[in-house]
Amino acid sequence: MLCSHSHAQPADTPQGCPLGPLPVIYYSALLCLGLPANILTVIILSQLVLHRQKSSYNYLLALAAADILVLLLIVFVDFILEDFIMGVPLPPSINKAVQVLEFSSIHTSIWITVPLTVDRYIAVCHPLRYHTVSYPARTRRVIMAVYVGCLVSAAPYYWWPELWHGLPGGGGATGGGGGGSSSSAAQHVLVWVHCTTVYILPCSVFFSLNAVIVRKLRRRRSCFRLRGYSTGKTTAILFAITSVFAVLWAPRTIVILYHLYTPPPASPGPARLLHLLTDVANMLALLNTGVNFFLYCFISKRFRSMAATVLRTLFRCRKQPPPFYAGHNFSITSSPWISPANSHCIKMLVYQYDKNGKPVCISS
Repeated sequence: MLCSHSHAQPADTPQGCPLGPLPVIYYSALLCLGLPANILTVIILSQLVLHRQKSSYNYLLALAAADILVLLLIVFVDFILEDFIMGVPLPPSINKAVQVLEFSSIHTSIWITVPLTVDRYIAVCHPLRYHTVSYPARTRRVIMAVYVGCLVSAAPYYWWPELWHGLPGGGGATGGGGGGSSSSAAQHVLVWVHCTTVYILPCSVFFSLNAVIVRKLRRRRSCFRLRGYSTGKTTAILFAITSVFAVLWAPRTIVILYHLYTPPPASPGPARLLHLLTDVANMLALLNTGVNFFLYCFISKRFRSMAATVLRTLFRCRKQPPPFYAGHNFSITSSPWISPANSHCIKMLVYQYDKNGKPVCISS
């Protein structure tokens, strides 16, 4: 899907990667660092999900799982295995099936952040209604719907290579007559749908809801200055995730649209430059799947502490001690207005969850 050898390069591009051995080194390092980091993220968030019933942890766990799929399907299979180890494309039937899974994984990695953004919006802007709207059972259904919906949305990209080769920037031969015109229209629609679904629409949701969240935080900061108050690490993590995504995916979106409306360069110099820019754009986009663990560690002291504990446990082969909240299947609130330091005086916001994951209010 993202690879430049078949999907984004003119047919007359000079052979050989302009970056030399850098791509194979980069993708190998990304896989070797990103895959263990995401697996460690899954372990930590699984513990938090088991012991603290917060919807945001479920969304972050689903995001880490989707990033693992992206690293395996795109970075390993598409780039390292197919480009650098085998040196030849996969058989057509297998290649098309893998391609659909690639699009599905990248769609999931992006769109799982949308319900997380909505979750944070409700927690910040409607804190008293948060636990009646967002609870574990509903969160699991939303996550399942996102995974299934992204798999279904990836089905049209079964034809992505053939359609891409027929684009003005693809260098492929297109048929003449009315059939060629119809095919060109379908190609433009598919590419625009791709750019809209993976970048334009998600960024619109992120920026609009995050702007409302920031405005609410600034407006109510003085009104909700309770003891131990903080704006919430999960909200800060959301801002970091969405901002990094918007920055890292912008070059690739621009390159795709450039290929859509620009004919292939006639001389080797510009063609090689375009090849280089495409490779760099792909490398930046895929970096997004390997940085979340480090963002969590940078923002959250609790996450850093749990990561250190898990790593010490793995290296020493000792059983991990239970966290201090083990055995307590309750959550005070995910709202940033209320912290554990002042939860003792807000008993109506303490919720317990039944066996189906639905909230049950505990009265004082």
